[in-house]
Amino acid sequence: MFIAMNRFRIALGREEVFETLWRERDSYLADVEGFERFHLLRGPSDDECTLFVSHTQWRSHEDFVAWTESDAFRKAHGQSKAPPGTYLGHPQFEGFEVVV
Repeated sequence: MFIAMNRFRIALGREEVFETLWRERDSYLADVEGFERFHLLRGPSDDECTLFVSHTQWRSHEDFVAWTESDAFRKAHGQSKAPPGTYLGHPQFEGFEVVV
């Protein structure tokens, strides 16, 4: 099993906009081979931002890589973007192999 996570630093006051974008977008994940589950996690806030993490679970690392190279990935990531000032920097990717 493989876990793919992206950390997002979202400007204070923009959390609802960010959550709505994620809630209303078409992810196309349900039709992708090896996809198991998705969660958007809301973390702590500081005086600058709120931390969010997207968390996807895959049958294997190979299935995740295939997703990133697919038309479904391009369609999902080509949708409307957040208003300027929502993101404080680029997302930070982290990938993990599950140890049994």
